[in-house]
Amino acid sequence: MDTDDLSKESYEGILIEAEKLTHDLTLFFGLLSSDCKDETEYLEKAEKMTKEIMQMDDWELDDIFWGNPPDKEKLDCTCKKILENIEKVKKIPIEQRNFDF
Repeated sequence: MDTDDLSKESYEGILIEAEKLTHDLTLFFGLLSSDCKDETEYLEKAEKMTKEIMQMDDWELDDIFWGNPPDKEKLDCTCKKILENIEKVKKIPIEQRNFDF
């Protein structure tokens, strides 16, 4: 799937939230969509990836952000917000999510 296939709620809650911190984080979430068959799978993988990022050591963050990691405290805050947003989206029945942009 592509990020264009995400509901407005998922797109804004994950990709737009990530973009507020750094475009590099947005790229991670954008690329993740290509490995998913639908939004439900995307939300699960996005949640898992977000938790993994929060557990990374400084050297791992430096590596995945190509030597330019965001501030760890800001990254953690953004990740927590993304996790909250994922939980909110999961509570919305799929047929009630907005897929028209």
